[in-house]
Amino acid sequence: MATLAEIRAKLREQENKTGGNTQSSGGDNAIYPHWNMAEGSEAVLRFLPDADPNATFFWKERLMIKLPFAGIKGQTDSRPVTVNVPCMEMYGETCPVLSEVRGWFKDPALEDQGRKYWKKRSYIFQGFVAENPINEDSTPENPIRRFIIGPQIFQIIKGALMDPEMEELPTDYVRGVDFRVKKTSKGGYADYSTSQWSRRERALTEEEKAAIDTHGLYNLNDFLPKKPTDVEVKVIQEMFEASVDGEAYDPERWGQYFRAPGMSAPTGDPNASKAPAAATPAPTPAPEPVAETVAEPAPAATTASATEDKPSSERANDILAMIRSRQS
Repeated sequence: MATLAEIRAKLREQENKTGGNTQSSGGDNAIYPHWNMAEGSEAVLRFLPDADPNATFFWKERLMIKLPFAGIKGQTDSRPVTVNVPCMEMYGETCPVLSEVRGWFKDPALEDQGRKYWKKRSYIFQGFVAENPINEDSTPENPIRRFIIGPQIFQIIKGALMDPEMEELPTDYVRGVDFRVKKTSKGGYADYSTSQWSRRERALTEEEKAAIDTHGLYNLNDFLPKKPTDVEVKVIQEMFEASVDGEAYDPERWGQYFRAPGMSAPTGDPNASKAPAAATPAPTPAPEPVAETVAEPAPAATTASATEDKPSSERANDILAMIRSRQS
């Protein structure tokens, strides 16, 4: 487990690299849905270390891209669906979607479309729920829960870690501190900006230590999407192009690779895809927080689009035409 000084050094290194910009769920209910708290509620969490002895942080960063489709091909009553796919930048590689989308921000008419496909950043933590304001129907036998934390809360967590007045790791079993997630609203959306670390240290209780001894800690890498193969990267590119063109999700072409919500098993012939033969099906990503995961800051906006005054159908056709023109 890294020391607090090592964590601070790594965070500074990441800030320097970025210019200061800010899997499977296993079929259980270990993910704590803090986004389901009522407005004005507060949950008290106690973060725990990653089981991975080589991990610098006590969290894992996850980058996903949402691909919206008009529906599911072959279903007459199908509603629009969104398929989540991993962003290759999460693995330190070039993402085919972002490579295309970055250029759109140079054109005012394509900015909104670009933001739709921009990467979404979230973080996976683990720990105890010391105070739970949610009336959950059931809780797992293992009290060590997983947390999907969005950028707003994460910046609060990170800010305190960089504060020299924090002398011990907040995950320390004896001198650690709890984190208070507070939910309010702003502009009609959930707001967590008043969340904060507790001011007092709190040693883990005997029950909490016993739970760690009994169940062990999670290796958080196990809950990241697996790295897509070369075949799956090509499938992501194909799905992205179909999504931009307003097509429906095609389970015959993509069901072996990335499944739409509600699809319990791969279907169809993977050779029907333009991509090469079948790869191992990608796991279903963990549930996304509702209204807390936000888009990674996209390239700076340009001036207003000249197409804004047109009807939405005409704007969509214009955008598709411009995108296709740029691709050709």
